Amino acid sequence: MKIGVLAVQGAFAEHVAVLCKLGVEAVPIRLPRQLEDLDGLVIPGGESSSISRLMLDYNLASQIKNLARNDLPIFGTCAGMILLANEISDRENVEPLGVMKIRVRRNAFGRQTESFEAELAIPVLGEKLFPGVFIRAPLIEQVNGDVEILARLADGTTVAARQGKLLAAAFHPELTDDSRFHQFFLEIVAEGR
Repeated sequence: MKIGVLAVQGAFAEHVAVLCKLGVEAVPIRLPRQLEDLDGLVIPGGESSSISRLMLDYNLASQIKNLARNDLPIFGTCAGMILLANEISDRENVEPLGVMKIRVRRNAFGRQTESFEAELAIPVLGEKLFPGVFIRAPLIEQVNGDVEILARLADGTTVAARQGKLLAAAFHPELTDDSRFHQFFLEIVAEGR
């Protein structure tokens, strides 16, 4: 199994490390030709406006959109979730891929100093709570169509969702010692092989 990790900006090295620990080939993606022959793609957290601009500058955006439309499994975390969305409440300087039927709000919990961790109930991962690391995190304001909500904060705020082979999380699973969310993504990838 070969999983690409978009490596133009953000926490890509951490995703690569988790995927390697899980025994799959994880490759950093910086150029369009590197998107060929992938079984799945991770779009990491980072600065959504920078990642968006770099995807456009390096001609990655249109190819990633096409891959998503052709059912390539894609996992977006934090900024990656913002980029998967078809609608962003505060879209300034961000051109989303528009492939997932969710509306997100960037920096929904405040500045860096308001970053936090929360134990999340995510039934698809089992009964054990998942450690959610939220850093200048977005949230999902609305889901449409066949989008399945996977996790909410205690106040009901939606922070993870799935639409077919697209997976999105407002938090950073790559910054924890718990690899269950990545394993869940790999199961989605395996379903389509």
